[in-house]
Amino acid sequence: MDPTNQYLSARASIQILKPIEEVFEAIVDPEKMSNYFLESSSGRLEDGVTVAWKFPEFEDIFPVTGKFIRAYDYISFDWSGGEEGMVVEIFLEAFHQNFTVVRVKESFMPKDDDGIKQAIGQTEGWANFLASLKASLEYGINLRKGAFDFMKPE
Repeated sequence: MDPTNQYLSARASIQILKPIEEVFEAIVDPEKMSNYFLESSSGRLEDGVTVAWKFPEFEDIFPVTGKFIRAYDYISFDWSGGEEGMVVEIFLEAFHQNFTVVRVKESFMPKDDDGIKQAIGQTEGWANFLASLKASLEYGINLRKGAFDFMKPE
């Protein structure tokens, strides 16, 4: 039996009207990520390095470990915090001269009711990530700013 059939995955994709090098850097460079996704990060996303991500709507700090990063092509990281692996893979594909297709896949959610809810929620989250990345790179807009204030604990 194929072990990948035992789990669910969240997926999302988008085309960004920017060169692949610029899109790649916007995903691995913490200063650039703070323009559309994170409040802060302790460092650049790199192979085997664990960084701390802080999101604007949460007080918690999330450990994220770079798994395998291939410049301008592929980024993977684990943000499970050492529990059962939640692996995110980001595939970058040059489209024409100056466009980039970005595909995100987050894997290893169990095939049960909780896993289904998690896969739906993560798909929604990655679609938001991609829309925010596109808005930031193409228009200089931070879609996330104020978007999730309702989630902050009171």
